[in-house]
Amino acid sequence: MFDFTPAPVSPRGESIVPMINVVFLLLIFFLMSARIAPPDPFETAPPRAGGGDQVAGDMLHLAADGALAYGAARGEAVFAALADRGTDTPLILRADAGAEAATLARLSARLAALGQDRLVLQTVPR
Repeated sequence: MFDFTPAPVSPRGESIVPMINVVFLLLIFFLMSARIAPPDPFETAPPRAGGGDQVAGDMLHLAADGALAYGAARGEAVFAALADRGTDTPLILRADAGAEAATLARLSARLAALGQDRLVLQTVPR
């Protein structure tokens, strides 16, 4: 009724089951401890600046051509999504270094009108 065949044995008579168990445990450990982050909606090259502290918060992306992305929202839908966002943490702006200053100024004014006045510009170290 039941098949009680022994575990696979190497030609020397040693079982490989403990090694397989260790490999699976390591695989599970690395999968559980890995930090999986969603990819950026588009490629940006942030401006370079001196060192600063890392700030936690939601990420708003601004491309060099003025395109916006926040989570799954793109374009004008970003502002609707940000209207529902709380203001307890700062909003991190990952702007491309090629974005025009006028675009950045209009964006910051529009965000302030939505109540998102805690804006942090993400930069890369020199």
